Formats: sequence, structure tokens, C-alpha cells
Amino acid sequence: MFGLLTWAIIFIISMFVLIKASDYFTDSAERIGIFFGLPAFLIGVTIVSIGTSLPELITSLFAVLRNSSEIVVSNVIGSNIANIFLVLGVSAIVGKRLKIGFEIIRVDLPILIGSAFLLAVTIYDGIFTLPEALLCIAGIIIYLTYTVKTEKKHPDIMAEKEMKTILKTKKLNWTTWIILITSSLFIYLGAKYTIESVIALSEILNIGKEIIAAGAIALGTSLPELVVSVNAARKGKAEIAVGNVLGSCIFNSLAVMGISALIGSLIVPPIMISFGLPMMLIATFLYFFMTQTKEITRWEGMILLLFYVFYIGKLMSLF
Repeated sequence: MFGLLTWAIIFIISMFVLIKASDYFTDSAERIGIFFGLPAFLIGVTIVSIGTSLPELITSLFAVLRNSSEIVVSNVIGSNIANIFLVLGVSAIVGKRLKIGFEIIRVDLPILIGSAFLLAVTIYDGIFTLPEALLCIAGIIIYLTYTVKTEKKHPDIMAEKEMKTILKTKKLNWTTWIILITSSLFIYLGAKYTIESVIALSEILNIGKEIIAAGAIALGTSLPELVVSVNAARKGKAEIAVGNVLGSCIFNSLAVMGISALIGSLIVPPIMISFGLPMMLIATFLYFFMTQTKEITRWEGMILLLFYVFYIGKLMSLF
């Protein structure tokens, strides 16, 4: 029992350290990018978008290095489910009504559907290989390139540019570099002990590592998206709330899977194929159809949240 409690505490602390360190790393990297004159939107779609998904990416890399690659797929699928059912659901409830722009429906949502479909096709045989990883990496590069080229069509760009302008007025000092280096170290330690604790807990509780990854890790690594989206919804910036979920899901399916598989082939747990993947596809298509009215209502947000409760309940065999 002592071992269980100890590793549970280590898991919680390491997840907290990982998330906070990723936040500090992203902020300092953003300031450095602005200081050296990188375009605001380029920073937004690279540093910021990667930063919010940094916990998923780093924990996935550590999982592969520890020969626990089943954690990667479970984390990606679980995070995408959490982003849509939990993050979008809570955001819609808080914001009461999330209005969605034409560009997101016309371009970003089809790409989300495409990335989910690609993930489903590549993992359905139970393994994710190097050629499939390269295909996913090519996909994320194309998506980011297109996003940069069409920056003026995104309605939240002006708000981002205003924020960057404010930051640019501040001089870059040595503390920013220290924060960047220090946060990198804590990201390493947070990710390392997150994976170590998951492996230990799975052995103590006799629960598959993929179950913990699809539930606890996925929830923890989705907290940055939850905070950003809920705050945006509360301030009436629905495009940012919706776009944050979209970008994170696309990045998880393409970049996290692709980069992780560069180290070694990823094993896909059977439960992720039989339960996790269908739930992710249901979440994705539900997201797609809900947005066809160009808004997501509070009632629809409640429906999404109920789906997440069902997902966690079934995953943990609570009912």
C-alpha cells in the first residue's frame, strides 16, 4: 500500500511539474522568438501550438525509450477524446454558445477528420511503423505551412498580434534564457517520472499501462488546453477556444505519433483498437456535425461532457 501511495504522489507531482514547466518553456520561447523578429502568427502556430502539446510529446518519447510504446497511442487517443468531449464540452458550457467562423469549418475541420482517419488506418493493424510516421510528419508540415500562408483568414490573429506587440515592448533579459533552460530540465524530469510512475502503478495495480495513459495521463496533459479554451470561452473568444482544440487534436494525431515513431515502432493495445479508437472517431465526427450550424450550444456541451464521463467509466470498468 505504501508503494502504491508513493507512486501515486510521484505521478501527480511529476504531471504537475511537466505541465507547469511546459508552460514556462513556451512563454520564454515565445518571448525569444518575438525578440528575434519572428512573425507573430508563425510563433502562434509553431511555438505556442507545440507548447500546449509538449506534455503529450515528451511523455510519448520517454514511453518509447522505456519500451512502453503502448502508452503513446493510448495517450494520443485519450488526449483527443479529452480535448473534444471534456475541453470543448466545458468551454461550451462556460461560454454558453461558441460561434464558429467559416474558415474553421471549411478548412480546419476537414483536416481534423483527415488526421483522425489517417490515425485509424495506420494503427488498425496493431502497429505504427516508420513509413506511417513519415506520412504523419509530412501531414503536420503541410498543415502548418497552409496555416501560415492563410494567417489573415483566421479571426483570432489580431488578438494574438496585439499580445505579441505588448510582449515585444519588453526587453529580452538573461532571466528569460535561464527560465528556458531550467524549464527544459524540469520538462525532462517531469516526463521521466510520469512514465516511471505509470509503469510502477500498472504493475502494483495489475492494470494495463495503456489504461492509465488513456485516462490519467491523457487528462493531465489536456489540462493546458482546458485552461486556454475555458478562459477564451469566458471572454467570448470562441474561435480561440475551438481552434485550440482543433490544433491540439491534429498535432497529437500527426506530430506526436509521427515523432515518437521515429525512435521505434509503436505497439497499439487491443483495447485502443476496440474501444479507444471508435470513441475518438465518434468524438471527431460529433464535433464535425455539431459545428455545421456554426455554433456549439451549452446543451451540446453537456452532451459532450456526458460522453466523456461514459468514456472514463467504461475505460475504468466502472460500469
